[in-house]
Amino acid sequence: MCGIAGEIRFDGSAPDVEAVARITAEMHRRGPDGSGVYSVGAIALGHRRLKIIDLSERGAQPMVDPELGLSAVFNGLIYNYRELRAELEAAGYHFFSTSDTEVLLKAFKHWGPACVERFLGMFAFAVADRDTGVLTLGRDRLGIKPLYLAEGQGRLLFASSLPALLKAGGIDTSIDPIALHHYMTFHSVVPAPRTILSGVRKLPPATVRTIQPDGTSSDHLYWQPSHIRRPEYAGMSARDWRDAVLESLRIAVRRRMVADVPVGVLLSGGLDSSLVVALLAAEGQTGLQTFSVGFHAAAGESGDEFEYSDLVAEHFATEHQQILVDPARMLPAVDDAIVAMSEPMVSHDCVAFYLLAQEVSKSVRVVQSGQGADEVFAGYSWYPPLAGVPRSQGVEAYAKQFTDRPHAELAHILEPEWVLDHDPSRAFIAEHFGAPGADETLDAALRLDSTIMLVDDPVKRVDNMTMAWGLEARVPFLDHELVELAAACPPELKLAHGGKGVLKDAARGVVPDSIIDRPKGYFPVPAIRHLEGPFLDRVRDAVTDPVAKARGLVRRDWLDTMLADPNTARTNLGSNALWQVALLEMWFQERGL
Repeated sequence: MCGIAGEIRFDGSAPDVEAVARITAEMHRRGPDGSGVYSVGAIALGHRRLKIIDLSERGAQPMVDPELGLSAVFNGLIYNYRELRAELEAAGYHFFSTSDTEVLLKAFKHWGPACVERFLGMFAFAVADRDTGVLTLGRDRLGIKPLYLAEGQGRLLFASSLPALLKAGGIDTSIDPIALHHYMTFHSVVPAPRTILSGVRKLPPATVRTIQPDGTSSDHLYWQPSHIRRPEYAGMSARDWRDAVLESLRIAVRRRMVADVPVGVLLSGGLDSSLVVALLAAEGQTGLQTFSVGFHAAAGESGDEFEYSDLVAEHFATEHQQILVDPARMLPAVDDAIVAMSEPMVSHDCVAFYLLAQEVSKSVRVVQSGQGADEVFAGYSWYPPLAGVPRSQGVEAYAKQFTDRPHAELAHILEPEWVLDHDPSRAFIAEHFGAPGADETLDAALRLDSTIMLVDDPVKRVDNMTMAWGLEARVPFLDHELVELAAACPPELKLAHGGKGVLKDAARGVVPDSIIDRPKGYFPVPAIRHLEGPFLDRVRDAVTDPVAKARGLVRRDWLDTMLADPNTARTNLGSNALWQVALLEMWFQERGL
């Protein structure tokens, strides 16, 4: 919910309220229900509101508490805000609203920045202290809510959206060569703190940054899943793990029912979203609205999984909407989805989520989604080959499975000025694999994927595409307590039954067996996976545009080969190599860069 923005000045001048207002206005689709800008000392805050909790104007932001000397902007939701409020009231605090933003303010005053350790939820926030001039930024444990930063010219700017941040002006928009390497190698993921632009960074997940009036700052990483076998779970049987996972997921789904508006479900027909529907039904939610999207077949590839989503909807008697996308909507939706991207994201799922969110937003403002289960419970194809690989060989094994292409291959794709003499993506993997904990190769891979890849690919994709339509998506599989439990679960239980074994065991008797035993599916968008006709024309126009030629990222000979045969060359995980390059170029061009 919502979009936040702000600026803190370090040069003694007043904050540029107009710049903050421009950033805030650019995020109107994230928060269509209201806006506000507030300044105190050297700090200005901006907010766009999507009303989910406390629909009255008492919940408007920026929220100012003169008695505490604090003001805040907040994006997301603290699911346990009512329990925290009761605790704070017992400590003597008085509330003027029923919003979780005010709970943030009081919790920050009472516990300081460590208040985040008490929050169950998804969030990005900024708290300004009137008396000290200190600005505190925070982000949730799994990075579900984004926070972009730009520092320079005696100031720090921040916003929920990278393109919105650029509206302030004066930001370095040159390409970060290391980020480009990550994009082309690390499955199009650019890990925090980098972005594809040299002048924009992002606050890492599970981080609180305290910024002093003179511009000095300090970061505190307040959470990291260990991915080791924990003593409190010693002796647990496979059945015990099944029961523990089901109960933890049940709690996670129940937490995400908190809202002052109806909550629906994005139902793909796969195991993960079907389990969410089943557990919501078990909680007694009636009139549950579910939504599925499908596309027309292309190149012999089916474009929907309605067979399975219909089965789940019928089984649990949901109010189901089956959304079959007219082919005429597809090509415009590609450009619209790119506009909605805070950063370039290659997955064709983006277009699917964009069109799904467009339709769903006409019915509800909040949905639960099954996103994240594959990264947490080892559901992807690259995990089984890592089982049993000696830890000393883990980096090589993971890179072989997951990265798009070897470092050396970039010299055949990129122009020489963009080819680095080292491999920062492999170094990044090695650094994370070398961190304490995660004694087995598979554990190290799951730790990296759940804290890095998941954040800057699937989670970001869902946030960007749903918030483009003022739709809040909640992800129970990323409840941090469930993630901690899954991290401690023995790898063999997660890999069983072809992946997500312990989750499949938990689902028996909860969802129909045909959903559990079906082949793994993906969000299919055949027209983008297989480039032809107007989609190929759009790609060709982008990569041959004079602006693209002047940018000089890609070698002409490689590009000519790709355009002559656009669907053969694939990345290691099967993405279309031409689409990967074209998407990056289209993202730049959509922003006039």
